[in-house]
Amino acid sequence: MQKLIGSIFVLTATAGAGYLYGEGLKDYLRQMEYLRYIAGMIRGQLEYTGAPLQELLMDVSAKIKEPYKSWLEHTARRTAKRTDADFTEIWKGCVEKDLGAAGLKKEHREWIRDFGAFLGQGDRETMGRSIELSMKQMDLMIRQQREELAGKRKIGNWLGVMSGLFLIILLW
Repeated sequence: MQKLIGSIFVLTATAGAGYLYGEGLKDYLRQMEYLRYIAGMIRGQLEYTGAPLQELLMDVSAKIKEPYKSWLEHTARRTAKRTDADFTEIWKGCVEKDLGAAGLKKEHREWIRDFGAFLGQGDRETMGRSIELSMKQMDLMIRQQREELAGKRKIGNWLGVMSGLFLIILLW
């Protein structure tokens, strides 16, 4: 009887681990979509208000959630105090410092760094085109993540169950 109960616990735990893996992938996709949303807000503020970057970033940060809120506020404060660093350096430094713990993949952190580089350069029209191109790239990355999600979730669920069965057989 103890082996049966233990087997049920092992199977439940490993199946749960597979499920949690799939949920982690889904949360990552939501995080990517939220970053896309933030980029769209920045673009909209830039196009319609034409406000200075520090003011624009503070306005956007007031409408978003953590950890992105503190990241944009920090970037805005550093931009307002800027001494010798240009905006691109400030943006990249804040991305590394404030979003380092967000768990983003390297390619997605690079996209955010590149997006900020477009903000600090050129006239309004050039920035608008560059940002639009960058956002299309982000849409492509989100679509790719979404396509991979279904397969990876199935694999995670099945690996959880199969590893549980393997452990049960091994322990009996």
